[in-house]
Amino acid sequence: MKKFAFIFAFLFTSMLSYGQQAGKFRFGMDLGPAIPQGGGIGVLFNLEPKVNLANNLNLGLRMGIAGIAKDVTYYDISEDYQGEVSANASVGGTLDYYFNNGGSNFAPFIGAGFGYYALSAVEIDASTIDNSDVGDLEATFEWAPMVRAGVELGKFRMGAEYNFVPTSNLQDTSGQVIGEAINQYFGFTLGFYVGGGRWRGI
Repeated sequence: MKKFAFIFAFLFTSMLSYGQQAGKFRFGMDLGPAIPQGGGIGVLFNLEPKVNLANNLNLGLRMGIAGIAKDVTYYDISEDYQGEVSANASVGGTLDYYFNNGGSNFAPFIGAGFGYYALSAVEIDASTIDNSDVGDLEATFEWAPMVRAGVELGKFRMGAEYNFVPTSNLQDTSGQVIGEAINQYFGFTLGFYVGGGRWRGI
């Protein structure tokens, strides 16, 4: 009986020691600043359910929103202008690889993703431009990649990401393209996740 209890305890401890078990689900939430290419500041928020394909690899579906003020360039004007803050939504698949063999709560990771970005319309302050026919940046939809890296400590997560969202065209009231807006942005996130086990047993 004692031998059976010892074997059971050993197997149970072994299961706990590998926090990210293949086949388990987890759900993450991240929040942080978003920094558009060219300067400025914004904020982003991500929700991401995942499934662990292996003990150090998971596949996720990231649903995010980023509020940023985009830099707008007019082709015939040398100065850059900034549109009002707009909320861009995205949804895309992700894949994260962890440099952890289950022996520690400290788990560095790298990841990448590809998704669909809904870029909301942006109003431009035309009072600063000597052109009554500037038009607005209309809402568009784009496919784009994303890369990220970071570290998990227990159930907490810290990371940095870059979203390679293509530029958007700015049209005047007659439909002619007269400029573009930069949509790429860098994000720094802090968050946590639930489920999926721990990296090391308690």
